[in-house]
Amino acid sequence: MAEEYRYKRVLLKLSGEALAGDLGYGIDPKVVDSLADEIADVVHDGVQLAIVVGGGNIFRGVSGATDGMDRAQADYIGMLATVMNALALQDAFERHGIFSRVQSAINMQEVSEPYIRRRAIRHMEKGRVVILAAGTGNPYFTTDTTAALRACELDVDVLMKATKVDGVYDSDPVKNPDAKRYDRISYMEVLSQGLNVMDSTATSLCMDNNVPMIVFDLTVQGNIARALKGEDVGTTVE
Repeated sequence: MAEEYRYKRVLLKLSGEALAGDLGYGIDPKVVDSLADEIADVVHDGVQLAIVVGGGNIFRGVSGATDGMDRAQADYIGMLATVMNALALQDAFERHGIFSRVQSAINMQEVSEPYIRRRAIRHMEKGRVVILAAGTGNPYFTTDTTAALRACELDVDVLMKATKVDGVYDSDPVKNPDAKRYDRISYMEVLSQGLNVMDSTATSLCMDNNVPMIVFDLTVQGNIARALKGEDVGTTVE
């Protein structure tokens, strides 16, 4: 039940790459299915959940811009990619008995609701998972910044950033086997050390609004519930 959980209202930030799994591109049904299975447990226990999903498994705006495409145009294509991911997540959730709503920052009334803050909160209070797509609806903002913004707007207890590593390190653990992992770190330290947790806009937004963040490894089964119960999973940034 919800009493077991330290955090009762949560925003989960999922990268598009996480949905690609071992395929490296597109949406891996096994990954989405496993994720839906984990999320069903916490939602049925009464945790209120919103999800911001990225689109890097389909298209990355920044890399499109470096290949000569107009940056704003590339970002809009990236936003549309996040809508595809959101619809795939919604399908998986509903097969696992989770009621959900896709809210898009770009108006697409045939497949989603518009993002309306009060409506999103009401859905969460009724036990529905709100999947937030199309970023902020503006170019030049990442889905990390979207996650930080929505976390502040929806008054969540914690922002959970799901990654492929088990927390925040002082250097890249893939390149440096001696990299040190932090259990806890402040947002100011993240900014001053230039640690690649989220982009600086998102980090500053969380810091200014006192939103704690847990950076954790999504590939370990059960980590979402463990982190929400306050167990020592990943790195807490506050």
